[in-house]
Amino acid sequence: MAKKTSAASQAPKVTTATIHDQKLLRGAGGELHQIAEGKAPVLTTAQGGPVADDQNSLRVGPRGPLVVDDFHFREKIFHFDHERIPERVVHARGYGAHGYFETYESLAAYTKADLFQRRGQKTPAFVRFSTVAGNKGSADLARDVRGFAVKLYTQEGNWDLVGNNIPVFFIQDAIKFPDLIHAAKQEPDRAFPQAQTAHDNFWDFISLTPESMNMIMWIMSDRTIPRSLRFMEGFGVHTFRLVNAKDESTFVKFHWKPKLGLQSVAWNEAVKINGADPDFHRRDLWHAIQSGNFPEWELQVQLFDQKFADNFDFDVLDPTKIIPEEILPPQPIGRLVLDRMPDNFFAETEQVAFMTQNVPPGIDFSNDPLLQGRNFSYLDTQLKRLGGPNFTHLPINAPKCPFAHFQQDGHMAMRNPTGRVNYEPNSSGEGPRESPTRGYRHFPAEEQGTKARLRPESFADHYSQARQFYISQTAPEQRHIASALTFELSKVETPAIRERMVSHLLNIDETLANTVAQKLGFRAMPKPADAAVPTRQDLAPSPALSIVERGPKRFEGRKLGILITDGVDIKLLKGLTAAITGEKAVFELIAPKVGGVKASDGTWIQAHHMIDGGPSVLFDAVALLISADAIADIVNEAAARDFIADAFQHCKFIGYDQSAIPLLEKAGIDSERDEGVLPLPGDGPSAFVSELGKLRIWDREPSVKLGNAPVPIR
Repeated sequence: MAKKTSAASQAPKVTTATIHDQKLLRGAGGELHQIAEGKAPVLTTAQGGPVADDQNSLRVGPRGPLVVDDFHFREKIFHFDHERIPERVVHARGYGAHGYFETYESLAAYTKADLFQRRGQKTPAFVRFSTVAGNKGSADLARDVRGFAVKLYTQEGNWDLVGNNIPVFFIQDAIKFPDLIHAAKQEPDRAFPQAQTAHDNFWDFISLTPESMNMIMWIMSDRTIPRSLRFMEGFGVHTFRLVNAKDESTFVKFHWKPKLGLQSVAWNEAVKINGADPDFHRRDLWHAIQSGNFPEWELQVQLFDQKFADNFDFDVLDPTKIIPEEILPPQPIGRLVLDRMPDNFFAETEQVAFMTQNVPPGIDFSNDPLLQGRNFSYLDTQLKRLGGPNFTHLPINAPKCPFAHFQQDGHMAMRNPTGRVNYEPNSSGEGPRESPTRGYRHFPAEEQGTKARLRPESFADHYSQARQFYISQTAPEQRHIASALTFELSKVETPAIRERMVSHLLNIDETLANTVAQKLGFRAMPKPADAAVPTRQDLAPSPALSIVERGPKRFEGRKLGILITDGVDIKLLKGLTAAITGEKAVFELIAPKVGGVKASDGTWIQAHHMIDGGPSVLFDAVALLISADAIADIVNEAAARDFIADAFQHCKFIGYDQSAIPLLEKAGIDSERDEGVLPLPGDGPSAFVSELGKLRIWDREPSVKLGNAPVPIR
């Protein structure tokens, strides 16, 4: 009988001396790896001790047990086991970037805040964008509010303008915030659905909370499925105060306006993007900054005094309301530019701590009850997530201006006061002192009233601005709101909840309510919900609330997907890509194989995607540059047909050369009957690219989507 030989005994014997002499290390499979010493720093433990072998644990014999004195293994596993910190309760999935804020002109007449005193002053900034409801691992294109949090490292301390891409909120009082988030998150008995509100708990809470109706119109609109973080607005949401050197106060609302304009995607498109690239927004921001196309927003402010506040139709302290821009036009006061990605995602984007109460002298709060509650809450959040009171010692959170205080010790303190004195006042003359002239002073507002749990009557109109938002949308945008409500409520299992929501919609717009009810299969309409204040019919539409009305009219910052094959017309391809580059847009090439294609002049062109991995949902418009020799093969590719069919369904512009007509026909597209399906070269690549500035052909939508006509239900 042959003697069994273990795998270990069959392996070549390599002693420690052999490894060191030959600069080799044995890998997990027994293979030997060359060590490139001298070309990289020496690997060490966290204590600074050099590591000789990072591939194998210390053990007794080649197949024996591990030993407890392997301190390197112990330290490495210990740290790995503690790498994660609690994710944010809300805004867990986020992405950030560094940049700067540049002031246009002095605002000394309104505020003594240092960053607004001098024209051209640049203030370092860090911005974190996020979704609200989803966990860290959720997809980017969830239908959700987007966080837009800006940390400005001013010369008088950090200012955190912690806002959203929507200027209103669901609730009027912070005491309801836990209930809102509990209802929006996955249901606790089943832990789903993830990163979406299409479930009973959310709509049950909303249908019992009429103050949410304005926000519901916003979140069911295309605002919650932005094409890119670069193409969405940001808002401070609340009313704040600016305070000048004379202690004079001016109310202010903050708006971030994207340089590239607003743009969203279609819901069907968002679902497919999440499947094709769940990191779509992250990837877009990363590539934009890495390529030097720095995203930019303009900070605009609505400034008003107490007289305006007293005469405005709604209470400026109500966070569920806006001041329409047509009534109070925002004034530009500076620009925000993002020009650098973090060196490490965890150290910066994940550990950054935003708090609404972080304001420099010259910026103060109003009595907005939601803002007051946020000011109270954020400090607890950072303590829980970051492990102790010293989270300001982390570089991403530390001020960039001189600072001095007597706070000491605590978990993970990285700096402490020096010297004998650690208290104030003291008679030694050591340490920092308060400054009545430079220090922060709250605006001395006079307050009076009975201490009670109550809601002001001026907060009671829950439907008028919701109606105003809806009637301010274009016809396509109104269709999208109706479709979003229908989809979300179709996932609600309890009929009574669906009926309650439609009863609220009847107070907003009867046609909208009938459309949703019809699509949900209602047999009879409910009565309108009781309204504390009747819905006003006299509020004029506000074009500023429409994405389409305020569209960019240019293709700058967008992306064209170009489907190419062997034999592609090189002259046409070069002309098209040059026109795209000249428009400050980008292009990516899609081919049957990612290796690329051979062009008409024999040159080899590398592709960015293979057709199966580069669907048209990843692009703002598409072009088909297909040779006559290749059309017979590609017309039978299902992915190629889907590429065109999806682009058409999502109302995108499609450019094509004559050889691509069979592919269009295979996708059921009549190239002669649609203004957004354009021949190439036609009037030339530049003319085609100029047309792309319209972004979408919304007139096409009724022909590719069914069920848009409202039918009254009696």
